Amino acid sequence: MDATNTLIRGSQDNAVPLWSQLKAALVDQIIGQNLPEHTRLPSESELCGRYGVSRTVVREALNQLVHERLIYKLQGKGAFVAGRRDDQDFVGTRVGFSGELADKHRIIGREILRQDVEPATDRVQKMLRLEPGTPIVAIDRVLSVDGIPRLLVRWRMPEHLVPGLDQVPLHSRSLYDTLSRRYGIAFERAERWIEAVCPDSDEAKRLDVTTATPLLGLESVAYSSQGLPIEYYAALYRTDRARLHLQIGNTR
Repeated sequence: MDATNTLIRGSQDNAVPLWSQLKAALVDQIIGQNLPEHTRLPSESELCGRYGVSRTVVREALNQLVHERLIYKLQGKGAFVAGRRDDQDFVGTRVGFSGELADKHRIIGREILRQDVEPATDRVQKMLRLEPGTPIVAIDRVLSVDGIPRLLVRWRMPEHLVPGLDQVPLHSRSLYDTLSRRYGIAFERAERWIEAVCPDSDEAKRLDVTTATPLLGLESVAYSSQGLPIEYYAALYRTDRARLHLQIGNTR
């Protein structure tokens, strides 16, 4: 962050606290100069000297910026510019991941790790209420946003519902658009479970993170209009790049 000669002074009517003025000055530099994420901000003592304010004022301004997710703090290392994060709705809706982001004019990348027909595992059998050995289409893929990996998905559906899907090129098209247009599949509702997890070494490599990086683990079962469970997926989601947004309706 470049040095500045701006002085923080109390307004004539004392309506704007010093910490608020300092916060506004820092926001102007972070956003106005488009500082890259993880840029280290000046230390508390440097900010005190630069703006002629107390350490209490500086700490309150920084705390407010942390609360608003513009910066983050590391113990003993200082304050840093936070990464810009999207709000994503796909977990709380029936809209697919790529379909939602396409509406926001983001560039979606799809890396297909595997696409095959296999017998359903015990977990998939249980979640989709299948008989042992039922053939399913298994698709593992990494979805990226603007070139940055964000979601690792292991997707499963009974083969009799999507014959030939294992041969459809999906690296350049939406899976859910394909399900709708080619197979006439639409989901009535879905159940999803969310937990905090850390990736194994292969998962970390796929998502370009470390094995110590906290991720959200997602598990989902979607149902047809007849109330039958027909889709299962397990996914790992990077929340350093986006927040998940859930909208809760009236339960009465």
